[in-house]
Amino acid sequence: MSLRARFAQAGLDWIVPGWDAPATVQAFVTTRGFGTASAREEIDLGPSHLERAGAAALARIAASRRRVTALLPAEPVWLEQVHGRDVAVIDPRSADASRAVPPVADAAVTRLADLPIAVRVADCLPVLCADRRGTVVGAAHAGWRGLAAGVLEATIAAMDVAPQEVVAWIGPGIGARAFEVGEDVRDAFVTRDANAAAHFAPRGAGKWLADLPALARRRLAAIGVARVGGGDLCTYSDAARFHSFRRDGTAARLGAFIWLAPPPARRRRARE
Repeated sequence: MSLRARFAQAGLDWIVPGWDAPATVQAFVTTRGFGTASAREEIDLGPSHLERAGAAALARIAASRRRVTALLPAEPVWLEQVHGRDVAVIDPRSADASRAVPPVADAAVTRLADLPIAVRVADCLPVLCADRRGTVVGAAHAGWRGLAAGVLEATIAAMDVAPQEVVAWIGPGIGARAFEVGEDVRDAFVTRDANAAAHFAPRGAGKWLADLPALARRRLAAIGVARVGGGDLCTYSDAARFHSFRRDGTAARLGAFIWLAPPPARRRRARE
């Protein structure tokens, strides 16, 4: 059963990317709810630094993670996100340790089958990546700081495939009509790339509206990633569906997950 069918059967409105990835690549982003409209439970996958959450928040986060993990092929690798550009490469040597202690990184890549990698967001962009042969996947947490620092470029480099063979999808994040920033944010992009100014609309003295999805597409295009989908869902403007730090000021987070499913022949052998 496809992910879309499974989610529909469970009454979930979670998002499955519409992109040009091979069938062995599985991915989705949670919304803020679990269950049907008549019996809906809020999903909160929590901040990167769980030690900062209180007892009630920790219980809610743990319950949400159990709910989501039940729909995954295995326990995911979470990250301790710090708005940087470091990428955790999850391989056979690091998989168990990375599950036990989340790597300090804002992106992860893996070639291991049935090993989900996750990023958490609430206005920052989740950017999911895969190569067209279905041999490697990546997930990046891309807020403005991470984008400006090069987290997407670092993720593609860690995937170790030609950028032209990569497909990417930009999940829900704060939209161009809602993301008000100061001169410092605009300067972080325009100083490096003068043409990035096209993605900032004046908002008043020293203020701009930044188009974060467009900036992400621009950074991907500059390194040769041309197949990019998504970028049309705004966390800030859709309070019924998404958590938003800018709107609500809370630590509640959505989750974006990606993994490689084994090829059908391998799954058949495993069942025999």
